[in-house]
Amino acid sequence: MTTTSSPTETPTGPPPPFDPELDAVLEPIREHFATPLTAELISVVRQGGLTPPPTRDDIRNAGYKTEEQRVPGPLGAPDISLLICRRLDAPASTGALYYIHGGGMIMGDNRGGLLEILELAGRFQLAVVSVEYRLAPEHPYPAPVEDCYAGFVWTAEHAAEIGIDPDRIVVVGSSAGGGLGAGTALLTRDRGGPAPLGQLLIGPMLDDRNDTYSARQMAGVDVWNRTSNQVGWTALLGDACGGPDVSPYAAPARATDLTGLSPTFLDVGSAETFRDETVALATRIWQAGGQAELHVWPGAYHGFDHIAPHAAVSQDAREARARWLRRLLGD
Repeated sequence: MTTTSSPTETPTGPPPPFDPELDAVLEPIREHFATPLTAELISVVRQGGLTPPPTRDDIRNAGYKTEEQRVPGPLGAPDISLLICRRLDAPASTGALYYIHGGGMIMGDNRGGLLEILELAGRFQLAVVSVEYRLAPEHPYPAPVEDCYAGFVWTAEHAAEIGIDPDRIVVVGSSAGGGLGAGTALLTRDRGGPAPLGQLLIGPMLDDRNDTYSARQMAGVDVWNRTSNQVGWTALLGDACGGPDVSPYAAPARATDLTGLSPTFLDVGSAETFRDETVALATRIWQAGGQAELHVWPGAYHGFDHIAPHAAVSQDAREARARWLRRLLGD
């Protein structure tokens, strides 16, 4: 089932203006996002990207050493790869960020966005474990979230072997990785698996119905807009996309029970497709008696702090994440 605009849709107001500093950075690369994403272009966009993945030297310059670890995947599925990054000056045992990269469910790898996560982790001498999950459409639901879950369980159960405190593992995900992180947290709760200390969800991709007010309001405007979002969700869910039978582990906005979750941090831009679904998830966690911290950054588009890291609002967002993590860790 697909979601398309129609004359019967509720009209929306004009999109919120972009923060001037963010807009200035976006202007010279705007044409990069101008071509509408289609299923036929997935293979093309996988070869592109605004920034190359970090090299081993880049990671070492950030104060980390890395190793690849092959671990068992979901039952009956291939092994998965975890990129384990430990501080060069790390203590014998440390907490960790279990990182799930973005990419709309259709692109990216476990080095995408890694340097920003290492910068955050480095403030607290944390390790980072970055999971390589299978991508749609070649590997539709449940492959991506089951890979993330399997990697998290392995990390928690083998934490001592890799110098990690199993009680201090925080799930961190950005964009599609934020949605997969929320899905992983639901799976660990429902399967009685090891629970993360918390979950940090950055501009998370949560709702396959693609019909929130902000999705319609930011259509054709946001970096990841309603058209791109439809391609990503359809790749993951096929004909079930937008229909009544989508699992909450695939699209956490579908979850009817949000009790028993670890403390959650959510942030999103006010000028972002995912704004309203992120706000709704935070609201529903509170309504379920849970703990959530929500930030809506004014004038920010999707991925703003990656595209414009030196903008004031990007710096504020990164500092807010660090403050939450400091409180969570008790450091």
